[in-house]
Amino acid sequence: MDTYRIAVVVGSLRKDSLNRQLARALERMAPQDFRLTQVRIDDLPLYNQDDEAQPADAVRRLKTEIASAQGVLFVTPEYNRSVPGVLKNAIDHASRPYGQSVWAGKPAGVIGVSTGAPGTCMAQQHLRNVLAYLDMPTLGQPEAFLQARDGLFNEDGQIGEASRLFVQGWLDKYMAWVRRFAQL
Repeated sequence: MDTYRIAVVVGSLRKDSLNRQLARALERMAPQDFRLTQVRIDDLPLYNQDDEAQPADAVRRLKTEIASAQGVLFVTPEYNRSVPGVLKNAIDHASRPYGQSVWAGKPAGVIGVSTGAPGTCMAQQHLRNVLAYLDMPTLGQPEAFLQARDGLFNEDGQIGEASRLFVQGWLDKYMAWVRRFAQL
């Protein structure tokens, strides 16, 4: 059986952030033929075009991990109605130098959780604009703007009963999206 490798990019650096918890829960919900693995972005230097000829080890590692994946799952919080700077920094690094983006053609999924009622809707919309430019086919429906309420996660870190069917439905749609576009 072939395995789809999905690079999971969490837009928060906090060890126990809501979005990192969501990424871990999604990893456990994935079918057996999918392996979701979080990629590290906390050690990337700030993007500087002057460094493109000799990228830092962390940048080379990120690009290798994205290039070897069949899809990319972005799990993002919302900071000031947009994506966190650390996420945009990672995107910029892996898209450069111009014409050598490792994002191109990778089927993308976008999801996020926030304490506010609108979830991460603005961050996701901004991210979708960037992903369109990067030539990443991005799942459009269903959208998943999760609000962190009591019961979203149960005691063992899984998605709670009230949200499980919705989140599993979203994940199933994303997995079908990957199967449609990915090359093993």
